[in-house]
Amino acid sequence: GPQLNAQLEGWLSQVQSTKRPARAIIAPHAGYTYCGSCAAHAYKQVDPNITRKVFILGPSHHVPLSRCALSSVDIYRTPLYDLRIDQKIYGELWKTGMFERMSLQTDEDEHSIEMHLPYTAKAMESHKDEFTIIPVLVGALSESKEQEFGKLFSKYLADPSNLFVVSSDFCHWGKFHGMSIIEQLDPVSFSNYLKKYHNTICGRHPIGVLLNAISELQKNGMNMSFSFLNYAQSSQCRNWQDSSVSYAAGALMVH
Repeated sequence: GPQLNAQLEGWLSQVQSTKRPARAIIAPHAGYTYCGSCAAHAYKQVDPNITRKVFILGPSHHVPLSRCALSSVDIYRTPLYDLRIDQKIYGELWKTGMFERMSLQTDEDEHSIEMHLPYTAKAMESHKDEFTIIPVLVGALSESKEQEFGKLFSKYLADPSNLFVVSSDFCHWGKFHGMSIIEQLDPVSFSNYLKKYHNTICGRHPIGVLLNAISELQKNGMNMSFSFLNYAQSSQCRNWQDSSVSYAAGALMVH
């Protein structure tokens, strides 16, 4: 715990908060050694004074899932302190019939949500008894499903006391223009980009859901902007045989 706390504090202390309060952030989910400093750029934009619910959308790496799934537990433990899952919101989501339950095994195996728990705990520690989390495992959604889930989550995204954390590593090779496409906040352009380049952004479905939620709110006249704040790579690619994973951190602002 103390070691992790010191690490997170170190990374956060190196970063400016320029996009605060963020309504949503995109941040990576690899080992902190690789991407902890990158993720700090996103978490630094979180305002714990107004945030009361944190939705964490992570892609499914281990189980085939065509919809989204909810956890079957009440509490996620972190080395810093325990995070409570919001059973009221879970009840509302469950009632839609659009979700399934993760088994405990799936929940424990999946790192895409887990890697965000200590950072969420750290960003929110000044109000640690006043917020809940809503973890959502996002499956390999079709475009129309991304729209449906986007629509469903848009009403939660509209509320300033909610924060969305979208978990995604970026391409598993070199730098690319996917980030500037995401900044345009257009789900259709993002889908077309993925079809054209087959980029392996592992959080592309959670990002698709977020873009669709944003687009729903923009139709109703809400003014928002998204900007990436940091980009990093696990290692530099020097030739065609090299492999590398890249990470990006960004924040959504409502104006």
